[in-house]
Formats: sequence, structure tokens, C-alpha cells
Amino acid sequence: MFFDPLYLAFMLPGLLLSLWASFKTQSAFKRYSRVRTARGVTGAQAAAMLLERAGIRDVQIEATRGNLTDHYNPLTKKLALSEGVYAQASIAAVGVACHEAGHALQHAAGYAPLKLRSLLAKPASFGSQLGFYVMFIGLAFQSAGMFQIGAVLFSAFVLFTLITLPVEFDASNRAKVVLARTGIVANEAEAQGVASVLNAAAMTYVAAALTSVATLVYLFLRRRD
Repeated sequence: MFFDPLYLAFMLPGLLLSLWASFKTQSAFKRYSRVRTARGVTGAQAAAMLLERAGIRDVQIEATRGNLTDHYNPLTKKLALSEGVYAQASIAAVGVACHEAGHALQHAAGYAPLKLRSLLAKPASFGSQLGFYVMFIGLAFQSAGMFQIGAVLFSAFVLFTLITLPVEFDASNRAKVVLARTGIVANEAEAQGVASVLNAAAMTYVAAALTSVATLVYLFLRRRD
């Protein structure tokens, strides 16, 4: 079976959403990277101000290589900001930096979905690499046991993508609230710029979740054929 219309029907919506979300994210980041914040605050400074306001003093902010490779590691309590964010005083940089700092706020508050996502990280990584193939092999050789093992593995990845949604949306909401309260963004136009960057980035997670769920459902439907 080299071409399956059902597979295309299941995968196409997620693929199109993923392409659109990636384009919107890159476009919004590029656009607002050119707009300097009125206060001249860099991404690193904005993240530090957000953490300081929250009373968090044990998180280390550091620069990392790459484009939009920003992330917060709850195990090491390190907030890594990419080259286009760390030292840049742009609306895009401030928005991304404070979003990542929002994860540090979640960690400090014991935010349950973040804890669950951290627990699922390793099983999800393993499941995303092997789960699909084990399920597919189970289908090919009509092995119910192998299919079930693959389903368990891949389901860990699916659950990870789903729990990522509230984690990411909540981090963005925390960032928006603190940015407004601290005055890091000076006016409504800057706040809208931050929201544009964060909302576009959030759609990439929606696309990932949609694609993973669609893949799992497709394989279960094929099992019944």
C-alpha cells in the first residue's frame, strides 16, 4: 500500500495547520524583531524582571545558540534564551523571553500540567520514535500484541502533545499579565505585538497535538480493516 487516501485525509489538516503556524510564527517574530521596545528592555532583562517580581531568585538565565531555541529546564532551573532573544531589545524578544519565564513561574507554583509533562518527556520521546513503527509493523504482520505495544508507546507521545497545550497557553497568559503589570511593555501597541508573537507560536503546539491524535486514530481505524 503505497498511497492511502484515508491517511492523506487524516494527515492533511494537521500538515496544513503546521505549515501555516510555522509561517505565522516566523513572520510575526521577524516583524516584531524589528520593533524596539519603548523602554529598551532586552529579552534577558525582561525575563529577569518577571522572575524578580515573582520572588524567584534561583533560576539562571543564559544565552544559547540557534533560532527560537528558547526553553526552560525545570530540572536545572535554567532559562535558555536564543541569540535573537537574549540581548535584543525588541517586542518579539521580550515576548518570547517572558513566555519562557512563565514556565519558571509555573514550576515555582507547582503547576500540575507542567509536572505531568515533565514526567512524560522521556516516555514521549521514546514513543514518538518507535511507537508509530511498532504499530505499523503490527498491522503489516497482523500481530495484535505488537500493535498494542506500539499503541502504548505512541499514546505516551500523544498525551505529551495534549498536555503541552495548557502548559504553553498558561505560560503565555502569565507572561502577558506580568508584562502589563510591570510596564515592560509601555503601551497597547506593544502588548498587541507580544500577543501576536505568542499566539502564533501557540498554534504550532495545536498543530502537533492534532497531528499526533490523527495518526493514532488512523492506525486504529486501519487495524479494523
